[in-house]
Amino acid sequence: MSEEKTGLGETAASAGAVTELRRDIVVRVLGVTKIYRMGGVETHALRGVNLDIFRGEYLAIMGPSGSGKSTLFNMIGGLDKPSDGMVFIDEVDIAALDSYELAWLRCRKVGYIFQSFNLLPMLTALENVMMPMIFANVDPDDARERSYELLQKVGLGDRWSHRPGSLSGGQHQRVAIARSLANRPAIVLADEPTANLDLKTGAEIIRMLKALSREMGVTVISATHDHKMLDVCDRVTWIRDGMIERIEKREDLDIQVGVIEEDKK
Repeated sequence: MSEEKTGLGETAASAGAVTELRRDIVVRVLGVTKIYRMGGVETHALRGVNLDIFRGEYLAIMGPSGSGKSTLFNMIGGLDKPSDGMVFIDEVDIAALDSYELAWLRCRKVGYIFQSFNLLPMLTALENVMMPMIFANVDPDDARERSYELLQKVGLGDRWSHRPGSLSGGQHQRVAIARSLANRPAIVLADEPTANLDLKTGAEIIRMLKALSREMGVTVISATHDHKMLDVCDRVTWIRDGMIERIEKREDLDIQVGVIEEDKK
């Protein structure tokens, strides 16, 4: 699809006039605030958040319940719009896009992994992986071939014809990972990817995400409570009360006997 038809070229150009984005930054969050209003009551979910996310890195967003991490995650994925501020993906201000442009960008630039898997029960594993490519108007034969290749990468080459009802929880998540990579996205958003898995399977899924992000050059952003993620992430963004408290590289994390000090000031 051409830039002229989508209008993304013009949006990217105007974004460049607003801020100078470096080529190695795939996501930039600038002064993002989110306020929810219900019955005259305001809830500040995000308070002036700034964050750069680099191409090819594995970033974990961590914080207690109600900290704002899910809201930030949704802003990055274009699932919600900020009350103020800007979010860029590959130099495009996604908050400025109309619904058609945003759907186009999300389909091609962003892959999603949900904690509840969100597989269609009437479709086979192969057909579930094909779905994002069908929406992106990829040739069906090409979509089928790539889907099978991705299922092989996640260790399910022999399960391609199985429907979700005959797959385990870990296999569900493997299909979801393959699906998230279908359109060769710039970023993959993983929302609590181990929440519904046992410890062993969760650890396997985390290692798989890390390996695939390295192999395919994809940026993985995970909103999580799972401290096992600290073993594979490049950086951790700690968020509390709608603000980024600190950002730490993996090698700088204060880990003692496998426990991270979340309340470190």
